Amino acid sequence: MLSRLRPAVGNPLLASERRKKRGKRIPQFEELLSLRDFTGAIALLEFKRHVGEQEQDADLWIGYCAFHLGDYKRALEEYENLTKQTGCNPDVWVNLACTYFFLGMYTQAEQAALKAPKSRLQNRILFHLAHKFRDEKKLMSFHQNLLDITEDQLSLASVHYMRCHYQEAIDIYKRILLDNRDYLALNVYVALCYYKLDYYDVSQEVLAVYLQQVPDSTIALNLKACNHFRLYNGKAAEAELNNLMENASTPFEFAKELLKHNLVVFRGGEEALQVFPPLVDVIPEARLNLTIYYLRQDDYQEAYNLIKDLEPSETQEYVLKGVVTAVLGQEMCSREHLKMAQQYFQLVGTSASECDTIPGRQCMASCYFLLRQFDDVLTYLNSVKSYFCNDDTFNFNYAQAKAATGNTSEAEEVFLLIQSEKIKNDFVYISWLARCYIINKKPRLAWELYLKMETSGESFSLLQLIANDCYKMGQFYYSAKAFEVLERLDPNPEFWEGKRGACVGVFQMVVAGREPKETLREVLHLLRSTSNPQVEYIVRIIKKWAKENRVPV
Repeated sequence: MLSRLRPAVGNPLLASERRKKRGKRIPQFEELLSLRDFTGAIALLEFKRHVGEQEQDADLWIGYCAFHLGDYKRALEEYENLTKQTGCNPDVWVNLACTYFFLGMYTQAEQAALKAPKSRLQNRILFHLAHKFRDEKKLMSFHQNLLDITEDQLSLASVHYMRCHYQEAIDIYKRILLDNRDYLALNVYVALCYYKLDYYDVSQEVLAVYLQQVPDSTIALNLKACNHFRLYNGKAAEAELNNLMENASTPFEFAKELLKHNLVVFRGGEEALQVFPPLVDVIPEARLNLTIYYLRQDDYQEAYNLIKDLEPSETQEYVLKGVVTAVLGQEMCSREHLKMAQQYFQLVGTSASECDTIPGRQCMASCYFLLRQFDDVLTYLNSVKSYFCNDDTFNFNYAQAKAATGNTSEAEEVFLLIQSEKIKNDFVYISWLARCYIINKKPRLAWELYLKMETSGESFSLLQLIANDCYKMGQFYYSAKAFEVLERLDPNPEFWEGKRGACVGVFQMVVAGREPKETLREVLHLLRSTSNPQVEYIVRIIKKWAKENRVPV
């Protein structure tokens, strides 16, 4: 938007012709403009103003150059001063509106635009503002006023892009490019659309067309770095940005902030708390990335505070809001939050544009996970499994779903693929793996999981799981050991009853030849650790059988 080389007021061509007629043409200034050296142009204009050689429409030109340099505050200052002058050209208001727009001051932008005479530019800025205000009625009204001219169609394409209609935007850009091969910058817009569609290779190919002609473009090189991040890794992307910052000419002001932001992303969140917070209301992705940073630090409340008032409009925003709401709901045991999260995931997973994409299927899997419909979870996770073979988070969810549907053999295999120490120390991981071991007839491994834990509420819960699940599976020896520890920690009569039943179970299995006879010695030791009158009766029967069968106890 507004990528023209001349301002909307004070027609530069006519001004140039007037200067030619008067013999006052200043070629240096025109040359600076043609080279898009806006810093040099401003310096020249200020110098002339200082020495008393006032350039015609100097204030307007300074505002124009500052705007195109990305110094919107300076442009705002110049345009506001012009509006206060007697006999101000009314067309200045639309320039002021554009400046307000790029500063994110949308209410002021609308007020300024409505003071300007009707024009194609005024309609375009009001069209964009209607989108920002989410006023569909006004949006359609200004849409109807758009003509089949390049500037209007570019505005339409940009609104399509911001509404996530990337293919529609691509169609417009390509149509304009067919008639205007020299509009090379449109290749950057097309590449950006392909980037948003996850076609990173295609994005690179289209971007190369522009970079061959403009090798030092800050925006194009930044997009190239982002493609490298998606295709390769953060180091490859950072190398591209470092090369840009070392060799490129001074970037626009907004690009400096963008590069800082992206470097933090490429470095995995390093210096996130220094860089992201000031950019939250400047670069939309900064809010999302800061939210992700808080999630990774397990600071779920801060993540939620950042995103709770965000009205999602893009897939990433819906997904992130769903994830944050889900983890907070799990932390708070809030059914309301979990229901909201399920709805966010369902909106993405059932949308026409996302239902067949990888994120869309992951969202449906998450939706069914929260609904505890694990057969449906597996339907969606199986369809994308090949893309996440080494992804610990995916494997964690996949293994839980496998275990929940009774396929504990495969669940155990997937749990053991996980490398993340954070996940492996998570009680959910430990308890599910222990349950898989028990069902897969490996109770000793479940017991070893307990032995590795420090005494805590979680270790007590794991003991209960081992005691009860081993009992159900007829693995009485480890059930008895678990009930023994539980009884020592908490003299609850239920734990004695569990231990008593498990010890009798071990004895029965020894009698049936399904447990080593030597196990009886430890069973007797476990029984004698309890001061209950029933103990002597059970011990007497076991010892009698052992004596008859010549088993040392």
